[in-house]
Amino acid sequence: MPGGFERLFHAHADAVLAYALRRSDSDTAQEVVSETFAVAWRRFSEVPDPALPWLLGVARRVLANSRRSSSRQRALALRLVEEPAPATGDPTGEVDARISVRTALESLSPAEREAIELLAWEDLSPSEAAEVLGCSRAVFSVRLHRARRRLRRHLTASLEPMEPPSTPVTPSASPAETGPATAAREAR
Repeated sequence: MPGGFERLFHAHADAVLAYALRRSDSDTAQEVVSETFAVAWRRFSEVPDPALPWLLGVARRVLANSRRSSSRQRALALRLVEEPAPATGDPTGEVDARISVRTALESLSPAEREAIELLAWEDLSPSEAAEVLGCSRAVFSVRLHRARRRLRRHLTASLEPMEPPSTPVTPSASPAETGPATAAREAR
């Protein structure tokens, strides 16, 4: 396989790069070539002869995914720019909340953290996230449920107010210091 893959790469890498360059910038085109041949490596036994049309079809899908991702990033940036800034001048609460969330995420296992990040940051559907992780939708749903439950538990614990300090207990005065009436009440 390695020799056959090398021949495939040397025979078609320039054509795939030219295809990608006509449809994107140089950096994106390089990434498209890398991703296209990564797919070809994983699915080498499925690459037909002639391989170029198949490779260009893969490159087309990689470009489409790249465009969708860029579009989502631009939409998010636009939403963040258009969103009004918080009215408070003190960012302490927001910083504390971000630190709490970051700490809560770090408390999760890598698999649980990745499940949440695929949905929240990559904007994937549960089916797409399951495909990315190479598991069934049901397995992903269980992983996501557990991750959310642990995250919620950690965040709830970190947001609970600390117990107020207890009032200092003053020792009782001796009967001699309080007088006969107080001493009689305390004796009862």
